[in-house]
Amino acid sequence: MTDTPANADAAMMSELRALLDKQAIYEVLVSYCRGADRGDADLIAAAYHDDAIEDHGGTFKGPASEYVATMRKVLPKAPRMTHAVTNIMIELDGDRALTECYIMTFSRRDTGVDDPFDSLTMARVIDRFERRDGRWAIAHRRLAWEWNHEMPLHESWGRGAIAPDPAALVRGAKKPDDILYSQDWS
Repeated sequence: MTDTPANADAAMMSELRALLDKQAIYEVLVSYCRGADRGDADLIAAAYHDDAIEDHGGTFKGPASEYVATMRKVLPKAPRMTHAVTNIMIELDGDRALTECYIMTFSRRDTGVDDPFDSLTMARVIDRFERRDGRWAIAHRRLAWEWNHEMPLHESWGRGAIAPDPAALVRGAKKPDDILYSQDWS
């Protein structure tokens, strides 16, 4: 079969559809992490289909809706966290996709503990995504913990080079107090 303009156009449209699908899936992954960091459980809930399963590596296994209900209670009081999604692999198969990515989480444990510390954790998630009614979302998530490192809390902001007066810094916060939810763009 020779390449004709029609065949080339069809191939390009297929590749374009794949790129758009992968971007939509990527945005679900990072939006989930934004929800965890900002304490916005609605963003986490939106990552799942209504009948999704969450297997959170030994800490929770069951309907994702129950996991989200727990997160609605925990996240507003959770310590400051930052999730970074890396090494994202998305394998498309029609209206299904298998994804694997690493999630590195930094969290500060400085309230309610006698010995404040920072925690750095790496986990890996394997997700089965499905496109339903044109929307990509997680149908089944499995998480494996890779490693964790804890260190004493020592924040000096580059020994004063970044911020000589750390009290003047605008800090990240939970919803609705974070700058993400602020309507003041002046």
